Amino acid sequence: MTKTGPKQNLTQEPGLYVTATPIGNLGDITYRAVEMLKAADLILCEDTRQTAKLCAAYDIKTPRTPYHDHNAAHVRPGIIERLKNGAVICLVSDAGTPLISDPGFKLVRDARDAEIAVFPIPGPAAAIAALSAAGAPSDQFFFAGFLPAKSGARDKALKALAGINASLIFYETAPRLAASLTAMITALGDRQALVARELTKMHEEFRDGKLSELAARYALAAPKGEIVIIVFPPEKISVSTEQLDDFLKVALRETTVKKAAAKAVAELGVSRNDAYSRALFLKE
Repeated sequence: MTKTGPKQNLTQEPGLYVTATPIGNLGDITYRAVEMLKAADLILCEDTRQTAKLCAAYDIKTPRTPYHDHNAAHVRPGIIERLKNGAVICLVSDAGTPLISDPGFKLVRDARDAEIAVFPIPGPAAAIAALSAAGAPSDQFFFAGFLPAKSGARDKALKALAGINASLIFYETAPRLAASLTAMITALGDRQALVARELTKMHEEFRDGKLSELAARYALAAPKGEIVIIVFPPEKISVSTEQLDDFLKVALRETTVKKAAAKAVAELGVSRNDAYSRALFLKE
């Protein structure tokens, strides 16, 4: 079902409004977001205490209720019912744009399935803010969110990203930062990278360098705050077929076609398709 956007300067139309909030500096909220939060019947919050600070700053009196991983399945049917009955409901996260590494997509999906209007109220997102100031190529990028906590799953996830010829964006926690940067060296190669910390806040910080340099720095002392990692695309290296074949012949003595190809991608910077097709040819 096709829905048009909400009319401006009139009573807000019924529906779900996915509303971006500041990632740190409260001044980054948009006029439209403040207007929407004031006009809504209800605000769904990842943490009502966090959203209360924003509401106090802008004199927003709208009722708030929690919506997060632990209660979403239980409360979602009631929210959908209210929306069907004509409610105006805002969905916010603790910081930034909802649905970026938080559980809101199931609510949006159910609302759309029920032919309820869903409207974006755009604004800040930490991933985009970091990329905009990183100096990394931004014509193509891949947002990977948080890596798995367990080392085996983390390494597997990183290896799956090795062949992507684009800037990679990750969220990470301070205690895991050094270990994740070290794992990236093994899976992706020692690429240029940037660590952005506490974006838009008082202690905002950007540190760039090779992954090995950043890993060594943060191994000495874990930083505080929320962190975004930008990993630059692999450098384009001219590798002849003969050089690729020589590399793969050595690798194939010790491992499988798939793993040999992945090693060539990570260490030589060749494309995944080229590495796999040559490894398969040599193996046969």
